[in-house]
Amino acid sequence: MNKRPAALAATALALALTLTACSGSGEDAESTGSAASGTTVSHIHGLGLDPASRRLYVATHEGVYTPGAQGKPEPVGDSRDDFMGFTVAGARTFYASGHPTSGGNKGLIKSTDAGKSWKTLSLAGESDFHALDFAHGTVYGYDSTNGLVRTTRNGVSWRDGARLEAIDIAVSPQDTGLVLATTADGVARSADGGRTFARAEKPVMAYLSWAARDALYGMDPSGGVHRSGDGGRTWKKAATVPGGRPQALTAVDAEHILAATRTGVYESKDGGHAFTKRLAVASNGTH
Repeated sequence: MNKRPAALAATALALALTLTACSGSGEDAESTGSAASGTTVSHIHGLGLDPASRRLYVATHEGVYTPGAQGKPEPVGDSRDDFMGFTVAGARTFYASGHPTSGGNKGLIKSTDAGKSWKTLSLAGESDFHALDFAHGTVYGYDSTNGLVRTTRNGVSWRDGARLEAIDIAVSPQDTGLVLATTADGVARSADGGRTFARAEKPVMAYLSWAARDALYGMDPSGGVHRSGDGGRTWKKAATVPGGRPQALTAVDAEHILAATRTGVYESKDGGHAFTKRLAVASNGTH
């Protein structure tokens, strides 16, 4: 594997994806924050739906937000840190990573109150996970600081895996060892839990999300949503999400998809064929 510094690796991959790119149903829940007039959201890093409340959560460069009663972004909790990796692990239970407003790396953090407060678990100051996935009782992460795929069951002790240049990872809901990673050359496959990866195969995808055995979703650099029923061996394009270059993708189940682009957060409940806007994005931002 290429062992350039992780920062250079991430920059190279982001550039590769940029060069290939072109250019609701809001359930009410308890208030999670009072948005000031004119609150806007930009640069989205992660999406999730709390299985308890069915409420949408959006991890951004300026904290975590949720759509309010009128579809306007409302801040969740008091943190305005840069939330990079983000995943919903269960009812009101989220894992995340990123950067504090004061600088540095957050390591792995966890919330058990739907994002209102966060507890540091490990690697504070050491690691920034740009991608997180929770499956089989395990957190799978791509540590962009060190260019490593890493896993943990308790949030504290980590097993280091392969070193590679990636943007996103996805774990099979059936097979604990099957992990996919998006790279500038295509989708790379691991059969041993991320310890090693085979050579990447096209098509190139920016983001992946694996909701069910026969429902792996990929979002290409121009916002096209593709579905694979055979674990990424073959793909079929469903539609293109409005807004151009993608920012995040989460499959809630086999037909329910959340996708973020430079113009907003969109939702599909028919396997990616039609999307409706759930939240507007003010500007595209940069990493």
